[in-house]
Amino acid sequence: MQTQNPFLDEMARLTNAAMGLAQSAGEEARAAFRSQADRWVAELDLVRRDELDALKAEIAALRDEVAALRTAAPARAPRKPKAK
Repeated sequence: MQTQNPFLDEMARLTNAAMGLAQSAGEEARAAFRSQADRWVAELDLVRRDELDALKAEIAALRDEVAALRTAAPARAPRKPKAK
């Protein structure tokens, strides 16, 4: 059985509009929070994970190069500074 009650129809429309408004407000708050968090992290000047991994790989390669140069260089006695 279906009835036509204008009061219930209006309440259903208002409830529907209120839910849409609440959902939009939630999304807006989430976006504002994310924006503020991004701004805060940018101010901290943090390093991204991929940049850190690239730097670690570069340091490891430089250590290997230094070790190779040390073994290839002839062993010399330390030089004494020239007297003036």
